[in-house]
Amino acid sequence: MSINRIKIARMEKGLTQKDLAHKVHVTRQTIGLIEAGKYNPSLKLCIDIAKTLEKTLDDLFWEDDSI
Repeated sequence: MSINRIKIARMEKGLTQKDLAHKVHVTRQTIGLIEAGKYNPSLKLCIDIAKTLEKTLDDLFWEDDSI
């Protein structure tokens, strides 16, 4: 998972970790762990994050093995 893509998309929307957490109904710590690559979110949470950040799942979570 590309953690930086989630953090960048969140910051582009002007959201703090706490703001995003509130919108997707998790704790700020959960968002921090996802961004740090220390937590594997459920598919539902991935979808909620993508919708909130107005991105696709591919934009945020697809790993490109060619890089």
